[in-house]
Amino acid sequence: MNLYRKLIPFALLLAVGVVALGAYVRLSDAGLGCPDWPGCYGKITPHHASAAINEAQAQNPGGPVTPAKAWKEMAHRYFAGALGLLVLALAVLATRHRLETRGSPALPVALLCVVVFQALLGMWTVTELLKPFIVTAHLLGGMTTVALLVWLWQRESGPSLRGMADVRALRRWGVLALAAVALQIVLGGWVSTNYAALACQDFPLCHGEWVPAMDFEPAFTPHRELGRDASGNFLSLPALTAIHWTHRLWALGALAFAGILAVKLARQRGLCVLGALLGLLLAAQIGMGIANVWLGLPLALAVAHNAGAALLLVTLVMVNFKLFRMR
Repeated sequence: MNLYRKLIPFALLLAVGVVALGAYVRLSDAGLGCPDWPGCYGKITPHHASAAINEAQAQNPGGPVTPAKAWKEMAHRYFAGALGLLVLALAVLATRHRLETRGSPALPVALLCVVVFQALLGMWTVTELLKPFIVTAHLLGGMTTVALLVWLWQRESGPSLRGMADVRALRRWGVLALAAVALQIVLGGWVSTNYAALACQDFPLCHGEWVPAMDFEPAFTPHRELGRDASGNFLSLPALTAIHWTHRLWALGALAFAGILAVKLARQRGLCVLGALLGLLLAAQIGMGIANVWLGLPLALAVAHNAGAALLLVTLVMVNFKLFRMR
């Protein structure tokens, strides 16, 4: 089972990379770089589909199809496919050698099911023309994949609990912090998939006000087209502002819950390093969020903000694993 245990952290690193690459594709407006699935105009690479891509670009020079965007989109699919094959291998190995693993094969099998559903969401993202609900679900599926791989990695690596104090009293804070950050990731995904990151271009105010004009009903209607409300009209600035402002406001809640947990962890033997890491990631995420507003959402910083959310999730899942591993 050495191969099985070696593949898990590799799959985790690849999953975080796929999440970051997906953010890069989305933020560089390359989500429809290849408007079919799983290939690109029915071909295995954009190189083989160059004639169709060039024709689409000629017909719509300002559209979503260009050779560069096609390669970005297909690169994401290639890496996601590699991750799927790795997860399949993990599920097969865990099932065949169930007596040698440190837990039931149900977790690797569930992980495989999540990845298969992720592939479907990836297809629907393209075929449904980037509907925010589907794109957000695709992002959350990626984060779920990361979280399950972290839990599997911690379970199979058998981390030592030697030197840890009795930290069972912190379990409630661990769950609350994880839930708060998970909700913030959902809200952040909704901001990104609705292109509302610059709906407020000042900070800490928004349009020069603490509570700007907002329209929540169309903002959080799930089943609608990109950039449109449920009636098909263009999404208004107050609606986009509501999306952005809600994410910004809940950042305070996530910071409070996760920050309190970080302070409590820093005071515990065996968990102080994770507490310090959690605190640093929180500070970095808040800083990057503010900088994205002030600097006008530079691509590299926006992608780093997405990757930071994934790393924050990784840390909180590790913390919760350790807290609930205590007897």
